Amino acid sequence: MKNFRWQLIIVLVTGLAVGLILYFHQSSPASSPANTPNPISGGIYTEALIGKFSRLNPLLDRYNSADQDVDRLIFSSLITFDSNGMPKGDLAESWSYAADGSVFTFSIKPNAFWHDGTPVSAQDILFTTSLLRSPSSLIPADISALWSEIQVNAISDLVVQFVLPEAFAPFLDYLDFRILPAHLLGNLTVDELVDHPFNLAPVGSGPYQFKQLIVTDGAISGVDLTANENYYDGRPYIDEIVFRYYPSEEAAWNAYQQGEADGISQVSTAILPQVLAQPGLNLYSAQESRLAMIFLNLNNSGKAFLQQSDFRKALLLATNRQALIDQVLMGQGILARGPIPPGNWAFYSGLEDFEYDADAARQLLAASGFTSGETGRLTSQDGTEVRLVLLTPDDPDHLAMAELIKKGWEAVGVAVDILAKPYEQVTADLQARNFDACLVDVDLSDSPDPDPYPFWGASQVESGQNYSHWVNLTASEYLEQARVQVDSELRSKLYRNFQVLFQEDLPSLPLFYHVYNYAVKDTVKNVSMGAIYSPADRFVGVREWYILASRSDGQTPTPGSNP
Repeated sequence: MKNFRWQLIIVLVTGLAVGLILYFHQSSPASSPANTPNPISGGIYTEALIGKFSRLNPLLDRYNSADQDVDRLIFSSLITFDSNGMPKGDLAESWSYAADGSVFTFSIKPNAFWHDGTPVSAQDILFTTSLLRSPSSLIPADISALWSEIQVNAISDLVVQFVLPEAFAPFLDYLDFRILPAHLLGNLTVDELVDHPFNLAPVGSGPYQFKQLIVTDGAISGVDLTANENYYDGRPYIDEIVFRYYPSEEAAWNAYQQGEADGISQVSTAILPQVLAQPGLNLYSAQESRLAMIFLNLNNSGKAFLQQSDFRKALLLATNRQALIDQVLMGQGILARGPIPPGNWAFYSGLEDFEYDADAARQLLAASGFTSGETGRLTSQDGTEVRLVLLTPDDPDHLAMAELIKKGWEAVGVAVDILAKPYEQVTADLQARNFDACLVDVDLSDSPDPDPYPFWGASQVESGQNYSHWVNLTASEYLEQARVQVDSELRSKLYRNFQVLFQEDLPSLPLFYHVYNYAVKDTVKNVSMGAIYSPADRFVGVREWYILASRSDGQTPTPGSNP
């Protein structure tokens, strides 16, 4: 199963990034002990959702984030992940795995029911995985290939077993798919599901159930959900959640100002100043699994100096990464210290940090044998001019960052030419290894297990995603071992060793992680958000959100008042 997870593709964003650095997070003042609120059921939360309705079916929502947000509340999965990337049970009451890491067995919660009252069973898991292994073009080829090699067995109504062809520790990452009801859809193929009425009136097993579509002028303008009274983890406090669709953040912001919404699903620089200045509107921020990275082509025969680790380190020292965040993204980023995100269970905090230091970069270059002529441009030991072409997507954000990177590199003597292309062409050049340096975003969404193997494993240099052509056999061995070792403590040590070697060699330049922003009116209490692996993760704690509360003195405040 070494080739699995190659769906971790490079995503090249074409618009402004969303998010805000965590210190902008606004929080309500703590209640005094004498007036501790006791949440009670009730209230309606309306969210301005940026995007448009397609169909409410988690099998078909892969490319529509607005559908994913709604589906997260309607449907359940076997497991979910916390903000540290650790698995926790959703429908699964417990699970175990064989010593060799090739068999995983899950027990389903006996009090889990579909919204129509039918018990959730192992047959629902078998049905959903049968759809995932479908050769239909609607299922990504790598997902279909993975499930085609896995045997799924119903041991009993409430016990399901997954038998892998070989040990594959990141397998849990693939078990957070939303499950479909076999008793309603079990005779349908993936292609038959596309236009099925189920997509307009879905039945799930999540904390909220479908009530109705909201139609305006003949078009679907919203979705109305009600609390699942029989939810296996306990009924949510908020009675009703209404999503209303808007084409842009500006339109969503206008809807909030006009009292049509209590929250905004996404806040980027387009509306950030207004949101921050709005009384009574809280901003929640979280680190995304999206890493801004400069890939360096170590196999570029015409730029042999790229093969020198000290030269690569000098490039990073000459890159003012904080300026990229502050000047281009309005502070919406968290500096990266390697290819594994901070806060993840596999992140090693003892890594060397390359802070911006142009003087240190110049000293390192001089010590490595690079010389500077009258023009200030560097020459390598063999007399070659040190010049790089920086490939970048042609959107405004990446172009602005590329200019800042060029300025920093040229200040230490490296000549830089910026080559901007549409993102499809940048992707093609990466895959063809036709670049010197390439500024992109690496999207690790929906992958709480870090598994850096696809990008840095030695076997991935030719046809995989090791675009830098980094061949470090020791680091690769650590990654190989971590993929087959189910013991989390040992995996953590292996990833620590890998990260140390990565920092020592620095085959490419990690810049920063993007940040996601979400705004909610302060009348909605107990909203919280840690690191997220997809925007829909903002609803992980939705069952605990509340609008109404009673006080310890027995009084019930009006909605929006301080308890």
